[in-house]
Amino acid sequence: MAATVIDGKLIAQRVKDEIQKRVDNLKAKGITPGLGVILVGEDPASQAYVGMKEKTCKKLGIHSEVYRLPGNTSEKEVLELIERLNNDDNIHGILVQLPLPKHIDEWKVLDRINPQKDVDGFHSINVGNLSIGRDAFVPCTPLGVIVMLEHCNIDLTGKHVVVVGRSNIVGKPMAQLALQRHATVTIAHSRTKDLGAITRQADVLIVAVGRPKMITKDMVKEGAIVIDVGINRVESGLVGDVDFDSVKEVAAQITPVPGGVGPMTIAMLMHNTVLSAERR
Repeated sequence: MAATVIDGKLIAQRVKDEIQKRVDNLKAKGITPGLGVILVGEDPASQAYVGMKEKTCKKLGIHSEVYRLPGNTSEKEVLELIERLNNDDNIHGILVQLPLPKHIDEWKVLDRINPQKDVDGFHSINVGNLSIGRDAFVPCTPLGVIVMLEHCNIDLTGKHVVVVGRSNIVGKPMAQLALQRHATVTIAHSRTKDLGAITRQADVLIVAVGRPKMITKDMVKEGAIVIDVGINRVESGLVGDVDFDSVKEVAAQITPVPGGVGPMTIAMLMHNTVLSAERR
């Protein structure tokens, strides 16, 4: 039997409907949530992401300031802009679109953001707090996966969650979040030997490696839940890290690309921005 396809757009819309109510409540108290976005350079994918974030802010009534800087902008100028946004009471969240040009130190930039405005959850303090289970801003994509699973009534307690990918943005925080929800967690990656032997053990398989259709039908246990975080542009269009057409024959539930995790990421950015405003 073919897998049930998890509709990320529908779940994201439900989340945004709840966020809208929170924005309205804040505005009734004279507070408009504000998001400052910094984009350095001309990367087309980054420009598209920033455009989507801007559009979503507008729909939800969140104040949005986007700073589009040329690729030769100095590190000093970026740090000064962050400092200005840190001190701006109308800005509750600050996001620096990655990747940055090579002449700019990514960690120095991310750690200059006030942790209380770090709505991407990339500041070292938020990363550390997440790892020890303290209150922290959580990176938007892994948080989106968790919220998606909750909306599908999928309880991770006791389940074997295999995360394929070890990035600071998705893989590592995803593993932490699953662990906090009492899953048994395995992290695998592109250099794992006999990757299929590991992925076939997964009750919930979460894939974020950035390799088109890397996970095939023979690498998935029958009845598994498969969450495809990857988004890759190929000649035929956008595809995930999972070979959707073959894997859906064995999985119980699966996310599509596009229309799966992607919409959840932006919804969680809005959630974190509003949460920051609520905490002020």
